[in-house]
Amino acid sequence: MKKIFKFSCICLTATVLLSSCNGTNAEQNSKVDSTSTDTIGLEEGYVAMFEDNSLSGWEGDSTYWKMENGVLSGEIREDQEPLKNNTFLIWKGGDIGDFSLKTKFKISENGNSGVNYRSDRFTEVPNALRGYQADIDGKNNYTGQNYEERKRTTLAYRGQRTEILNPADGNKGESKNNAWTNLKIIDSVATPEELQSIVKPNDWNELEIVAEGNKLTHFINGKVIAEVIDNDPENRKDKGLIGVQVHVGPPMKVEYKDMQIKILK
Repeated sequence: MKKIFKFSCICLTATVLLSSCNGTNAEQNSKVDSTSTDTIGLEEGYVAMFEDNSLSGWEGDSTYWKMENGVLSGEIREDQEPLKNNTFLIWKGGDIGDFSLKTKFKISENGNSGVNYRSDRFTEVPNALRGYQADIDGKNNYTGQNYEERKRTTLAYRGQRTEILNPADGNKGESKNNAWTNLKIIDSVATPEELQSIVKPNDWNELEIVAEGNKLTHFINGKVIAEVIDNDPENRKDKGLIGVQVHVGPPMKVEYKDMQIKILK
């Protein structure tokens, strides 16, 4: 059930009470309150990650990112020099472990983006992240899959529930044809026909990422699109940074709004 939270003395009092009841989770959630808009529709237990007209609480290259009226835009324009490396806008909320993140997104036909989580900085390139990503693309070939940026590459294609195997069992795994080899497909979560109909082109769609322990689930418009059970202790991450991506390529635009997070652990 959605509730409307107005940031006033009443809200501040409620925040203090929640902190006293929920301990660490409430403390982490309250960090996001400082980046919340004055009035925003939030689901119960979630806090906003955006300000209406400011990139406060985030860091990245403002050449490609802007916030206006609560909508975050990442754009490569035709009059710009071609982007040489994927660039990220990185949330300053710190290393987050178990959580549910919800956001709405809209992307142009040539767009390529994604939401990274449990990631670390790839310091060889400015504003770069390395880690799990809920992929988003305008042609709807990859939207919702789990792609590990600059690491093991594809961990679950759209429609798959996979288990990443423990390399101690004898197979170290490698990235081959842009996918990780040391995994098994457990189940199918959506048919090809469903995958094509779930995403609304050139319109707003809802993305949810739920990370609990080693289970990572991606939802689009309320439907499970991909799920990974990561049993690889050598490569998996249990916590890390959150960020959004503009991918190298032709001129494009991706938009995000109503981004909110609930800390689970």
